[in-house]
Amino acid sequence: MSGAFLHTIFDIAAWLAAAAAVYWLSRQGLRFPAQSFELPYIAALVFGAGLGAYLFGSVNLWLSGQNGIARSVEGALAGGIVAIELYKWTAGIAVRTGARFALPLALGVAIGRLGCYFAVLDDFTYGTPTALPWGHDFGDGVLRHPVQLYESAAMALFAQLYVLAVLNRNAFVITNGFYLVLAFYGAQRFLWEFLKPYGTLIGPFTLFHLLSLSILLYAAVMLATASQARPVHERAAA
Repeated sequence: MSGAFLHTIFDIAAWLAAAAAVYWLSRQGLRFPAQSFELPYIAALVFGAGLGAYLFGSVNLWLSGQNGIARSVEGALAGGIVAIELYKWTAGIAVRTGARFALPLALGVAIGRLGCYFAVLDDFTYGTPTALPWGHDFGDGVLRHPVQLYESAAMALFAQLYVLAVLNRNAFVITNGFYLVLAFYGAQRFLWEFLKPYGTLIGPFTLFHLLSLSILLYAAVMLATASQARPVHERAAA
């Protein structure tokens, strides 16, 4: 199978896993804000994520000295956040609406990154050369950091911890899960960026270093200003 075909297969699997996560959460007796199910909300999310994915992905490609159009998972995440915050501001929505996306996001990234791994060199998500025993040859005879697997494993770990928190009815994690997954994603992504061959933007930092820090800062502010969650009849309002 070609790398592009395998990438597509794992992209589809990531979306299916995210949908399954939404269904599983709905079976756990949790209550999430109704606004996150409304059509204008979903439309803003899709538009922002799509714009961010192509904008940041393509700019990073250009900064790395390559031509073309690219997509970025982190760009999609950042674009979606900005679009939703703007939508909520214009619509006068004060409630925090991201809680139900925590597990779908973690699973989607964990599975989707496997597709990036199997896409080999064409995907431009591989790592820098390494002499470590688990270095992977993506087709050019050079052993490189399989950073896609690093990120996949990290997000799979978060997904497992989040599921345990849901099963234990941890109200804080359920209510603030989206900001927790953003903080975790931003931190681990910041580290892996040092192992990627991307062009730098400021000093040793790439565009995605700065984007990771922005996401991490956003999550930290939202967590610091979150009111204490309280369980409601063994269910957590999220």
